[in-house]
Amino acid sequence: MGHTERSAVGEVRRELREFLRHRSGEEQTDAAELLVSELVTNALIHTRHGAVVTATATAARLRVEVQDFASEDLPAPYVPNADDGTHGRGLILVRSLADAWGVEAQALGKVVWFELHGGRP
Repeated sequence: MGHTERSAVGEVRRELREFLRHRSGEEQTDAAELLVSELVTNALIHTRHGAVVTATATAARLRVEVQDFASEDLPAPYVPNADDGTHGRGLILVRSLADAWGVEAQALGKVVWFELHGGRP
């Protein structure tokens, strides 16, 4: 992943944190930042076509979608082994921390999304 792409991940994190500042508690915001980082990084590494991030928040839930524009296979959680280092753990984190998540095929590309329940206490 190039320098510009790495900075894009940080920018998405900052934008999401700002979006959630008055909509969510600190714990949910931290989890959302981590999860969106994983999904955007996956999109940039595996598709090389960029991504569009959409976040919607209600009092009951936060939903974040990352859409890419590559017509590759839909992702599934990877089962890493001890030799993999940190590679391949993104969707495992999403599955572990999100209240719900999924993948939806689109006419061009796919949307990977997650939801966190609850909002600002």
